[in-house]
Amino acid sequence: MKTLSRRTWLKTLAAGTALSPFLDLEAPAQAALNGPVKRVVLFCTMATVPTIWTPTSVTAENNFVLAESTSPLDAIRKHMVMIEGLPSQNPGDNHGSPDGLTGLGFGASGQQQLISVDQFVADKLVAGGSTAAVPSLLLGAEATANGGKTMFNRANNLPTISSPLAAFKAVFGNAMPSTGAAPVDQLLKRRKSTLDALTGQIKTLSDNVGSEAKARLDLHLQSIRQIETRLSSGGGQLAGCGEGITATDATTNVLQANLVHLDILTSAIACNATPVVGIQFGSDQVLQVDLPELGLQGDEHGLMLHSGMGDNYAKLTQFEKWLSQRFVDLVNKLEATPDPAGGGSVLDSTLVVWARDMGDGSAHNQESMRFVFAGSKYLKKDPNGRYINFAGRARHERALLNVCEAVGITDFKGFGDSGLADKTPLSELKA
Repeated sequence: MKTLSRRTWLKTLAAGTALSPFLDLEAPAQAALNGPVKRVVLFCTMATVPTIWTPTSVTAENNFVLAESTSPLDAIRKHMVMIEGLPSQNPGDNHGSPDGLTGLGFGASGQQQLISVDQFVADKLVAGGSTAAVPSLLLGAEATANGGKTMFNRANNLPTISSPLAAFKAVFGNAMPSTGAAPVDQLLKRRKSTLDALTGQIKTLSDNVGSEAKARLDLHLQSIRQIETRLSSGGGQLAGCGEGITATDATTNVLQANLVHLDILTSAIACNATPVVGIQFGSDQVLQVDLPELGLQGDEHGLMLHSGMGDNYAKLTQFEKWLSQRFVDLVNKLEATPDPAGGGSVLDSTLVVWARDMGDGSAHNQESMRFVFAGSKYLKKDPNGRYINFAGRARHERALLNVCEAVGITDFKGFGDSGLADKTPLSELKA
């Protein structure tokens, strides 16, 4: 069996399993990472419109007025850094392009392997000795609706877990959600059977590869044993994990389902179940908004973004304000949660990033990608918040490199554009 065929077989084998974050046979093993950040949370939404996002009355990076759509962020100014003015590799790319979290656009996808920053970080953490039961957790109801794509990639586009109940079971095993759902013994037995099959296949392959690939395969076997142990012991990592969460399979109301996903996300982090989480609100093609309390109903993409100019994007502004509040709620929950490893709150050692798939959704371009960073001792912060417009001086990939550096990754080989002239994190973000 040829080496390339083995690699292809392994990656195909893992495509539909929780083991895919372990499979990067070309990546060298790395020593344990030692950055100020233990966890990364990616809060992903579709593109906005610059006129409703950009702060006004800017006289200094710590003196600005938030736009109406981002006004809830006032409550977490001391934790946040807002940045814009960062073009992607291919500024003309639009909906469905991989640029957002990979640093690479449509033009480069056939030349370099696409991997989003969440998967790159998860791989490095595993190689550095992380034993988390779930190396990376991708959540989001209907994130591929109408043929849309997520912002997460590993050679191919990665789906999110759409059902909150499925997400709950994936993270907390046979702990029972508060809906009183049926016992999941049969599900656990099926998972155990799948893991047994994978173990046998990997052991067989291990006898026919070189020492480097064998070492990587040993890591995969260790990860399987960790999952088997968790399934056998009853699921959750700590007492109380997942308590109080009402999880069902319902995803018709995408936003309500994602509110449950946010609760699962927070509990998973508090229980040390995973160090890397991504959540996506809707598909890049459609997101049905149903917020009757705000008088908001309809498709974010078609109604609010592309048909919203007539009312100066009033509906989009309201929806973006709702999203901003959800981001604030997430940050506040993490701040209120004690770090299970000790030393302050979970927020102190977590980097939370609000990322988008495009810069300007109405104009369909990526000339100015926008991020909101929050939390963590890694960031340089100010009590009044910080806002930086890079005005095209740096590529947006460099902001993604900050995510890598925050957890202690200093070798960026295998991520993003290998030809990027200044492949360094943005110094302006670091404390």
